[in-house]
Order: sequence, then C-alpha cells, then structure tokens
Amino acid sequence: MIKMVVTDLDDTLLRTDKSVSQYTVDIINRVRERGIKFIFATARGASARLMIPYELFDGYVLLNGAKAYANNRLIYERTISADLFRPFLRELAKRNLKVAAEIEGVHYANFNVNEKWSYIHNFVITDYLNISGCADKLYAIIEEPNQLDLITPVLPKELYLNLTRDNLAMIMHREATKFNGVLAVAKEFNIAKSEIIAFGDDINDKEMLEKAGLGVAMGNSIAELKMIADYICDTNNNDGVAKWLGAFLISR
Repeated sequence: MIKMVVTDLDDTLLRTDKSVSQYTVDIINRVRERGIKFIFATARGASARLMIPYELFDGYVLLNGAKAYANNRLIYERTISADLFRPFLRELAKRNLKVAAEIEGVHYANFNVNEKWSYIHNFVITDYLNISGCADKLYAIIEEPNQLDLITPVLPKELYLNLTRDNLAMIMHREATKFNGVLAVAKEFNIAKSEIIAFGDDINDKEMLEKAGLGVAMGNSIAELKMIADYICDTNNNDGVAKWLGAFLISR
C-alpha cells in the first residue's frame, strides 16, 4: 500500500519551461484527498518556491537533502561548516573553477551567478576569506571534462559530490541526501520506506528510486535511472508523474 508519493521537481514534476499543468495539480489534490502524503525532493533551495506553490505538498526536501520539512516545519538539517568549506572553495577557486556556497538562500560565489541562472538575484561575489555560517550546499560549474579531476583530490571526507547531467558538481554533507530527507519526513507521518513511491530523472534521484517501495523513472531520465526503476512513465513535458499516478494509484 502506498502512503506517500515523493517527486523530484526539475525535469520530473515540472515541465522544461518550469511550469506545472493544471492536470498535474488536480492529480496531486486527488492523491492527497485519499489520505496519501505528497512531497517533493529537489536540489533547489529558496528558488523552489518560485517554481511551485508549497501548499500543494505535505512536506518537502530541499538542497539535495540538506533540509527537510513536514507541514512547513524543519525536521532534518545537515549543513557544512564555514571552517570546512572556506579552505575547500578557496582551493577550487585557485584552480580556476566557478564555485559557490549557498547559505540561507544567498549564493556566495566567485562569479556572477545571475549570468548563469537569470532567476537568481541573491548572490554575493566573495573570495571566502570572511564568510561565516553553515552552507546548505556547495557547487562548482564544470566547463571542461578535466575540471572534475581538480575537485576530487581535495574533496573533504565529510562531503560527497554528484555531477548532474547539466554539468553542475553538487557538493553536500555526507548525510545530506534526498532519501535521508524523505525518510525524515516519512518518519513524521509514521510511514515506512516500503510505503513510498518515488519519481525522478537524474543521478541524485537514484537512491530514492532504489530504496523506496516503488521507483519510477521519467521517460526523459538518464539511462542509469531507467535501468534500476520499477517503472518508466511518460516524460515531464507530457505530465508523466500525473499520468502514472492517475493510471496506477487513483484509478484503483
């Protein structure tokens, strides 16, 4: 029995233009009317709120699992201390990488973030000498294949790296994973992992699809996800999540 649905946002629940159809909204509401919890898990931080209304969901996992919320209450947090990320990002900057630390929705970067993502305006150009606080996530833009080899030798053991298909190196606390955040939300609702169905499209969704009760890869997913998924649904631009839920969950 499925008691919770979790979905990635970009290229999964959201269309490529970052919109969500009324059909998808209606399906989400019908799922929740059945008493099934509906949450999202994304690598996005504050920008997620620009993409989709939070009132559609019972909970959400942000920043690849650095923070998780149930009923808008923070229940799980795994961040990176300034003492750890400052020397690391300074070293990557010396190696001519474009890097950033996201702290409470502000991107502290050595490049103009707005030129890369036009919707991000909260950024500060820095050399990381005087940055304090804890970072929710770090990232580096991989512009040349060999740049990844510049990161891994100096990656602190407390962190891990995922390379997305759009060549963004996401660097997180070891315990900050989407599925850890999902499990924290599920625990709040007394839901077992076997009672969760997960939808995703990229490498940072792999653990969710492998360890949830059911894993569904998008039709536009990377090949690695399609190989391990229990099901493959239609693409994000064809409302794949909503269509699958309508056919296999709501109609039964």
